[in-house]
Amino acid sequence: MAYSGKVDIQQVIDESRFSGFHWLLIVLGFLVLAIDGFDTAAMGYIAPTLSAEWGIHKQDLGPVLSAALLGLSLGALIAGPVSDRMGRKRVLVFSCLFFGLASLGTAWAQSLNTLTLWRFLTGLGLGAAMPNAITLISEFAPQRCRAMAINTMYCGFPLGAAGGGAISSWLIPHHGWRSVLLTGAIAPLILTLLLALLLPESVKFLVQRGRDVMQVRRIASRFARSTLDSVTGFFLAEEKVASKKGSVSQLFSMPWLPGTLMLWVTYFMGLVIYYVLLSWMPTLMQGMGYALAESAWLTSLFTFGGTAGILLAGWMMDRWEAHKVVAGGFILTMGLILLLGMEHNHIALFGGLIFLMGIAMNGAQSGMQTLAATFYPTECRATGIAWMQGIGRFGGVVGTMTSAQLLSMQWQADSILMILSIPALVAAAATVYKMLYSRSQEPGVA
Repeated sequence: MAYSGKVDIQQVIDESRFSGFHWLLIVLGFLVLAIDGFDTAAMGYIAPTLSAEWGIHKQDLGPVLSAALLGLSLGALIAGPVSDRMGRKRVLVFSCLFFGLASLGTAWAQSLNTLTLWRFLTGLGLGAAMPNAITLISEFAPQRCRAMAINTMYCGFPLGAAGGGAISSWLIPHHGWRSVLLTGAIAPLILTLLLALLLPESVKFLVQRGRDVMQVRRIASRFARSTLDSVTGFFLAEEKVASKKGSVSQLFSMPWLPGTLMLWVTYFMGLVIYYVLLSWMPTLMQGMGYALAESAWLTSLFTFGGTAGILLAGWMMDRWEAHKVVAGGFILTMGLILLLGMEHNHIALFGGLIFLMGIAMNGAQSGMQTLAATFYPTECRATGIAWMQGIGRFGGVVGTMTSAQLLSMQWQADSILMILSIPALVAAAATVYKMLYSRSQEPGVA
């Protein structure tokens, strides 16, 4: 049956088949996040060679790594409101071009200060890219499979990080550390062209901004189940009442403020755990008595488990209450962390627990993208997702700095690991609170 008259664009999206159009968006978003993951992992691999070539201590690279994290946070905070005003595609294409050029500058840096500046600029671009890619796919995916679509795309980050390690281990001995950064520059520049040519603007954004009906119809016809020739206009029946406030101020107004704060707390705590494990797990494993080679493959189990966990969480969130899936993931993470701290003498059991923690931890953290995407209306969705990620990145800074301080105070590795159960518990509690709050805002709920 053909659509006619004025049609809710959300209805067209939800009734659409999951087609090649949606897979194109997922692949493009996957590549954006894979480049982000590649860049995150690559700096860790080039650090030893860079330190030796420039004759500096590894700890002297601390400002370089901190600058990238700061850039990621600021990039997300800035890009969200701009995207809600100018469009998802425009900001995503520009951010991809920007961090490609910044990576090119990093590859030719000749001093520590210059390297720090270029890494900060690269972080700005990367921080702007991820939330916009997530926002775009969330606004095109049918509700019945939205979480799975977002999480499938999100797999690009851990797989990009794993690929970054493999590529770096081959490039550095043959072509030097600069070749890794050049690879990380060429890839986004090529991707920029693909995004500009293939990526459509979000139809929900276009409708919300009152853009031309013909433009919306042309894009929507690529995925609509029925013909749109008789449609005279589109509207967007958001569950939440539209606001005249700016996208940032809307996050701090009712009824969004309590949910906004809980999303921030959960994402912050999740990244405290994630960055401690990502940055310090090999060191902690060695502190528990494992050799360097054993520590390396034990750590890789966390990444492999993470990819499986992201896909599993997406599948589960499309079938059950999304908040319960995320909260359950953090509760499992807490329990597995405590078990890891108590049982680390049997390498097979220890490796199995790490793999399961990778599933639980990464599944819960990736699910936050869907919780944010479905919580905010179109007019502030990009800002909501971006600010959650921007604030959350500071959790990574806090986690890595705190772990370094605890190690310098001669804390035992198992004690450092077990203390991560606290942010896991806080993340679960914040998610449950947001679920209860969201239910209280539903029509008919007192």
